[in-house]
Amino acid sequence: MNSAVAIHLTPQEQTALQKNIRSRKTPIRLIERSKIILFAAEGLSNIEIAEKLDISAHKAGRWRNRYAKHRYTGIEKELPRGGNQGGKKTANQARLRSKIIQLTTQTKPQGATHWSTRTLAKELGTTHSFVNRVWQESGLKPPLTKGFKVSNDPKFEEKLVDVIGLYLSPPENAAVFCVDEKSSIQALDRTQPGLPMKKGRAGTMTHDYKRHGTSTLFAALDVASGEVIGQCKSKHRHQEFLSFLKTVEKQTPKELELHLIVDNYSTHKHENVRNMVGTQ
Repeated sequence: MNSAVAIHLTPQEQTALQKNIRSRKTPIRLIERSKIILFAAEGLSNIEIAEKLDISAHKAGRWRNRYAKHRYTGIEKELPRGGNQGGKKTANQARLRSKIIQLTTQTKPQGATHWSTRTLAKELGTTHSFVNRVWQESGLKPPLTKGFKVSNDPKFEEKLVDVIGLYLSPPENAAVFCVDEKSSIQALDRTQPGLPMKKGRAGTMTHDYKRHGTSTLFAALDVASGEVIGQCKSKHRHQEFLSFLKTVEKQTPKELELHLIVDNYSTHKHENVRNMVGTQ
């Protein structure tokens, strides 16, 4: 495979091959073939391409010659097998692909939550690698499940509009803060003081530690500037939350009207908190 066919690419061909490599939806085999052709166009030999892609020089030369003969369509599809049966095999594979997609999206195997490549391959009498290739090309990921929650709040739509409106179009002469807290933070300390870093030696610290209870971090993000006002409290009650809100109020210019975005945590809905901030 030392003698190799010279590959010359048009700007359109080079763009198409590079797009294959960058796209997440491109099948792995087409990405590999696109890399082979791009390396070949740079003047690399089949052996050099094989070393870069960890493949055989024979494989690099095979797809190089196929591209030289058929251009892009030559690497886009699998090599035909079985002589005159190529059309029949393609039709059978198309029906099998359709069946794989149908079973994956509309059915579940008995005693399982979703199909695996091997269980579906056994069901249809094909290989698990073929099922996996169909899933990749179709963007199907049966093991992956995304969760969602439908709100039962009768005023959900009204609140949604208010919150999104504050983010996208805040009122004039107003400061909008997104407020939240992180509770039950462990307050840990090393059992002995460590030594600082110095030339020729890294800083040191003991492997064990002692506990000092827990702490709660309150934080308010200024939506306009991105600045954060933070404060740690020993407890997580409405009293601490009120104290933090007073801190936010003190650090905000008096001429600005405060708008706070919080979640439905019970601490935020306490009567004293409502009286202070005037929640709706």
